[in-house]
Amino acid sequence: AALHVDAADCPWVDSFMGVEFKLVQVRISDGLWAMRNRFQPGARIQKHKHTGPVYAFTMSGSWKYEEYDDVNRAGSFLYEPAGSTHTLIVPDTNTEVTDVWFAVWGANLNLDADGNVESVFDAQFILDGYVGLCEAAGLPTPKVLIGE
Repeated sequence: AALHVDAADCPWVDSFMGVEFKLVQVRISDGLWAMRNRFQPGARIQKHKHTGPVYAFTMSGSWKYEEYDDVNRAGSFLYEPAGSTHTLIVPDTNTEVTDVWFAVWGANLNLDADGNVESVFDAQFILDGYVGLCEAAGLPTPKVLIGE
């Protein structure tokens, strides 16, 4: 059977990094997390390396990787192979929120200035963080599709 998540089932939460997100699905055994992000102009995500592939679809605004020339705009699709390393930046000249869907497999290895792993974000970490942020904001428990 098809599984459905209503827009209200998974509320937006603030990550406190210029990014709001909603998590809609995790499959712990596959290391998958599927989420939607809204980036404010000027948002920046720490340099990181992916251990699995990532798919991204941009719905509005624009963003890019500091290390590359390509700019993702509304309607753009991006595939990142396992092992890719980059720093996500949103131009501070954007006049709107940048809205992007991501499907991520594996972990984000977040890197310090010297390229050393500083922290690891995986499906379980993202799920726990999302549920915790919902709780802290006084929001109902989200109805994330969870697979083992």
